[in-house]
Amino acid sequence: MAKGERKKYGGFGELGPDRVLHLVERGLGRECSNLFRPLNSYINRVFEVETRAGERLIAKFYRPGRWTAAAIGDEHRFLRQLADEEIPAVAPLTLAGGKTLGEDGDLLYAIFPKCGGRSRDEFDEEGWLRLGRLLGRIHAVGSRSRAANRPVIAPGASSREQLEYLLLCPCVPEDLRGELRRTGESIFATITPLFAAVKNQRIHGDCHFSNILERPGEGFFLIDFDDMAMGPAVQDLWLLLPGTPGEAAYELELLLEGYETFHPFDRRTLALIEPLRAMRYIHYMAWCARQVEADGVTRAIDGFGDWHYWRREIDDLLDQEQRILGGGQPTGNEF
Repeated sequence: MAKGERKKYGGFGELGPDRVLHLVERGLGRECSNLFRPLNSYINRVFEVETRAGERLIAKFYRPGRWTAAAIGDEHRFLRQLADEEIPAVAPLTLAGGKTLGEDGDLLYAIFPKCGGRSRDEFDEEGWLRLGRLLGRIHAVGSRSRAANRPVIAPGASSREQLEYLLLCPCVPEDLRGELRRTGESIFATITPLFAAVKNQRIHGDCHFSNILERPGEGFFLIDFDDMAMGPAVQDLWLLLPGTPGEAAYELELLLEGYETFHPFDRRTLALIEPLRAMRYIHYMAWCARQVEADGVTRAIDGFGDWHYWRREIDDLLDQEQRILGGGQPTGNEF
């Protein structure tokens, strides 16, 4: 595309049908119909399109500055490896030139086959076992190699970076920054030794119910590997539980039974669940703050960024620290 054409089409914030369909056609060598449907995405720009042959596709445009091409390459390699093992995760299509990541000016994009299905938020006994088997298969592949360009889920790595970002962010009230720092540092000092001997591997990183689809006759699919990371395997399990490990002991045991059919699980890492929950609090705050810095607003939560929001978040972190110190006993606040 010529320089003038890029100016005509606009950048990431102005992506429209002309540029998106042009890039899909150029990347796949297939003519598109006029179908162009923007899909919900908090961070990236995602569109459903269709080829003249009736093939439905998802065009994903990565927000500039969030991931490097190398980091996205780590994600795509993981997905291709899963596809090669016939594990139900949606891998990107190969574009002209043999790559899965397209580039146009400052835009990075990928094209995926559309994977329809329904989301479930409750599972019966067999559902927990099937879900565990899926995660065990994914982690078996994930353990075979590393992702050198992805975040590491650990107190001294990604969580510290997120806390430092928040402390410099204008959306955090000046009079609460000191307490936010002290609370975060205190939690890190408590939990860092727990991660010292933990094996990190490639994981999904954001494995919650909204990223699991069930397709009739095909079972569960795990979608949206945008937050893929290096981290402890338990990170991909605890977000699925309908309560604390004590409250959801039956579901957790079923999940692990299915998981261990395909991949060993170090049950000592269950002690990381409450520390990971505290880290998730910080991750979520930083995730929302980055949206505000990029777009002026976040659609993820009403009332984000006012003084009372930050007061509640600090109180929740203090409460979670007490849970960790108490060995994971309920305090009434769940993520």
